[in-house]
Amino acid sequence: MYLRRTTLSKFLIEQTRGTDGASLSALLVDVAAAIKAIAAMTAKGALGGDWGDFEQSELPSERKLDALANETVLRYCEWGGLLAGMASEEMEQPYLIPDEFERGPYLLMFDPLHGSSSADVNGLLGTTFAVLRHDRRAKPQLENFLQPGKAQVAAGYALYGPSTMLVLTVGKGTHGFTLDRETGNFLLTHPDLHVSDGIDELAINTTNERFWEPPVERYVRECRAGCSDVRSRDFKIRWIGSTVAQVHRILVRGGVYMYPRDSKEPNHHGRLRLMFEANPLAMLIEQAGGRASTGRASLLDVQPESLHQRTPAILGTAGEVERIERYHRDYDTGEDKPYVSPLFNERSLFRPAVRL
Repeated sequence: MYLRRTTLSKFLIEQTRGTDGASLSALLVDVAAAIKAIAAMTAKGALGGDWGDFEQSELPSERKLDALANETVLRYCEWGGLLAGMASEEMEQPYLIPDEFERGPYLLMFDPLHGSSSADVNGLLGTTFAVLRHDRRAKPQLENFLQPGKAQVAAGYALYGPSTMLVLTVGKGTHGFTLDRETGNFLLTHPDLHVSDGIDELAINTTNERFWEPPVERYVRECRAGCSDVRSRDFKIRWIGSTVAQVHRILVRGGVYMYPRDSKEPNHHGRLRLMFEANPLAMLIEQAGGRASTGRASLLDVQPESLHQRTPAILGTAGEVERIERYHRDYDTGEDKPYVSPLFNERSLFRPAVRL
């Protein structure tokens, strides 16, 4: 069976043929090697004791894991002559490739261990990453990292679950690989992933409902009402608590993931970090035929203003995301109508309390 499987290395050689395809392929293989090391580390769970100096730190256990995962990516990817710099959710400033190593034509953005706050309950963890181009002749400055998502040349995530999966794109579709722990190879198991239009599933954290904007309230209320209201079909509402795991479910099964703008933290426009989480996931979703939005604009068109900028994120089936965008437009222009459920007629004692 394994002889018929395509390995990650072979797949990337075919996908990246071109003038600089070999260097991009080699970089993604280095990233995959770091992911294997993180997978081995996280698989130990409470048995893991090989944390070196991190054992003596005052950080809580999940922060130790974050720090060690971050160090793993840096060490695996800094020396190959493929990168000019890296930026991580764990580091305030970009990491420039040391002068002792050759400088390469790419920048790597990554969140080394998403969801680590759930590590103590054996929750699902993930790693997200994206690759940007850079002129190897120049030492990168902060502004070189502030590229919109549409400038990404590759993006992906790893999901550390019952099996370790690597899902990536180099701009030619979205493809999933599963780590064979016996051989140490990532093998192609989910070629040409496509976001299904036929699954009525919504992923949103309803504990934040009181902080939502009206267009989000409108959409979720219609989904809850299901076949008895304007949507004429029932929806399932789920929340795993791990963005990578939730988006992976959307990629494989269809539906919509929402982490919308809310008023809980007024200083943040959203919750996900634009460059380390939202942009890589947005590219994967759109390469799989879905749509990625802030609710008011294409997520991949957002111009970053700071390295750790946060953003609203709505990802999934194109038709549903477009509907949510329309609800935002209706609200912003005042063209939306008061909500009246077909369950109640004009003689009902019930009246809508909120105009959406």
